[in-house]
Amino acid sequence: MESILKYFTNLTENQKCQFSKLDALYKDWNNKINVISRKDIENLYEHHILHSLTVSKVLKFTPGTEVMDIGTGGGFPGIPLAILFPESRFILVDSIGKKIKVATEVAQSIGLKNISLYQNRIENMTNKVDFVVSRAVMPLENIIKLTSKNIRTKNQHNALPNGWICLKGGELDREIEKYKSIASVFEVSDFFEEEYFQTKKVVYLPYTGK
Repeated sequence: MESILKYFTNLTENQKCQFSKLDALYKDWNNKINVISRKDIENLYEHHILHSLTVSKVLKFTPGTEVMDIGTGGGFPGIPLAILFPESRFILVDSIGKKIKVATEVAQSIGLKNISLYQNRIENMTNKVDFVVSRAVMPLENIIKLTSKNIRTKNQHNALPNGWICLKGGELDREIEKYKSIASVFEVSDFFEEEYFQTKKVVYLPYTGK
């Protein structure tokens, strides 16, 4: 929890309470349904929650923004972002039922009202949103191919054009080669000093209609 308070100093008491409850909830559910590796659950705040919040360092969603988190797993990055942006709306999607169950139970337990969860394949989702976010789910080309239909092209109201914000790791040159003229790549280590983030990146791509 200290790592969250270190970088996010303007949280409300309700947000602090919601973030603080995640540790016990995820540990309890992870014992029943394994969604985070056993050895990594002790690093929940740094490796999963803080990492998810990297999205907010690239773009602060305005009230009313709608965001779809694809391949959310146990709720990352969607649940931490829904806590941080209570006036935005988050749609969390995963094809695996037990993962959606964990994310649903966690969201309900902390009283998240701005979140919807779906067990579905992303190609079957018809919702229109401002941004699609993901955390190491699949190559960018696949994400764009599957979710271009979901990006809203009208009534844009954020500092960046509607599109994709993806959390990635390692070498990305080949993956973003075809998008290098429009892609913005951010080093997570520019935002967070912990060693874990040295190889982590955020890729932003605007929707261009292509």
